[in-house]
Amino acid sequence: MAEKISKGLIHVYTGDGKGKTTAALGLAMRAAGQGMKIAFIQFIKGEPCGEHFFASQHHPFDIVQISVGDSFSKPKEQLSQEAQQTLAYAEKEMLSGSHDLVILDEILIAASQGLITTRQVLDLLDKKPDSVELVLT
Repeated sequence: MAEKISKGLIHVYTGDGKGKTTAALGLAMRAAGQGMKIAFIQFIKGEPCGEHFFASQHHPFDIVQISVGDSFSKPKEQLSQEAQQTLAYAEKEMLSGSHDLVILDEILIAASQGLITTRQVLDLLDKKPDSVELVLT
């Protein structure tokens, strides 16, 4: 079993194009290899994609999505409701004491699109336990 993290960091992966989710997945795989418990929570992606297929075949950790279906064709009100549900779930998981690493994939996109507020993201960061490493993409 992995040694508990004494002071977990906050990672922010941002920018145009590909690579943010991939970087977070790489960190998650390294953490899983060290016996850490991971919560990988996706905010925007609604359709199963490569990381889901990998996780379902190899079981290093589960990837959780509250939102399902094509997020580009949904009304903004529905997307906002799903993002709020995902945020509440993410906070519960982060505070549960069950995870060493919590990855909030595309939370920054949800905030930039106004589906959740910047204040909500900052409040979540303020609540982060010292024992949790937190990644925002």
